[in-house]
Order: sequence, then structure tokens, then C-alpha cells
Amino acid sequence: MPRPEILAPARDVRVVCIESAPFNENTYVVFRPDSAACLVIDPGFEPGRIVDAIDVQSLEPAAILLTHGHSDHIAGNAALRRRWPSLPILIGRGDASKLDDPAGNLSGNFGLALVSPAADRLLDDSERLELAGLTIDVHEIPGHSSGHVVFVLPGEDPPLVFAGDVLFRESIGRTDFPDGDFPTLAAGIRRHLYHLPDSTIVFPGHGPHTTIGHEKRHNPFVPGA
Repeated sequence: MPRPEILAPARDVRVVCIESAPFNENTYVVFRPDSAACLVIDPGFEPGRIVDAIDVQSLEPAAILLTHGHSDHIAGNAALRRRWPSLPILIGRGDASKLDDPAGNLSGNFGLALVSPAADRLLDDSERLELAGLTIDVHEIPGHSSGHVVFVLPGEDPPLVFAGDVLFRESIGRTDFPDGDFPTLAAGIRRHLYHLPDSTIVFPGHGPHTTIGHEKRHNPFVPGA
């Protein structure tokens, strides 16, 4: 399997995307080129590939950041914890209960009964994090999952968003799950994301990256105002 590409979406940030089967979920390893510290966002079902991506860059993870608690975004937590036992797990307060609940994280639907280690820190809307040399704003955008958060790096050039299953290229996350709601999701996208500069790069939980400007012009589900 080819080595994941290292992206340089902003001047001082590097991003490695590991797409995990069977749901084609995107895990991101994010770091500054002059630092050995990194963040892992949404570890999926192929944690060995995530570990390899970290090791090949001689990085040390500072935290696992979870956009939400669905199984395809948390499946690698336990394996990463085995490799780095003190690695903290951070998730939005409203989705923390999904980590050890196969019904809530939807793995029970596939007969997997997946559970994750508990969160070490619960995140709230409008919280600011300083991790691995990165400044990250947390914004809660429910509608796909009741406690879904997105991670915005507002000080980069251009700004970056790790959007989980909120906003995709010309699409949005599903809202037909038990705690989903389309009007809530659309309102959150407009409130928290569409005010960002058009050049802002969005790294979604599935599919290719996009920009805020592209979505405002071309997203058929949540067009820009």
C-alpha cells in the first residue's frame, strides 16, 4: 500500500490523511514541520497505518481529537492507546457517552460492539486548545451527531477546518441517525463555518478536501447566503 501523501495546506502546517476501510473514513495526522509533536484526528479502523504514518515522520502524538463518537471515527483509539498509553483522548461533551456504547456509536448495527477508552477531556463550544504548537478553536455543530464538534485552526494561512461528518465537498453529513437533525446541521454550518474566509481549507471525515468558498457556491444542501 502506498505511503500516505504529506500535504502542506498552510505555510506552517503539514497534514497526512489516512483513508481507512471499510467506510473510507479520513484520519488526519497534523503537525508543524519544525516540531516532533502531532495531533491525531479521528483514528479509524486501520490504526496500524496511522502508527506507521506517525513513525515514518518520527513524530510523537500529543492528543487524539475526536470530532464525534461514531465508530468509524473512534475505532483506532484503543490501538493508539496501547502504543502510547498516556495519550489523551478529547471529544465534545455531548458525544462522550458514545465511546463505550455500541448502540450510540453505531457499531452495534454491524455486529461489532466496538468500545473505546474513555475520554480524558470533554470539549465545549467556543473552547480554544493549544496543542502540539497549534491553536485550535472548537465549535459544536450538532445535526449529524448530537455532540459533534469541528476543529478550526484560525491563525493559519489559509485557515484550516477539520470538519468530521459536518461538511463534505458538495455534500453534508447524514442526518437520519437517531440524534440527527438537518435544520440544526445547516444552521451550524452557516453560523460556524460560512463566516470563515473563502480560502479556508476543509478536511472532511470522508472524501476529498474542499474550501469554504467552494461550498458556499456549490453545496446543494447548504448554499451560501
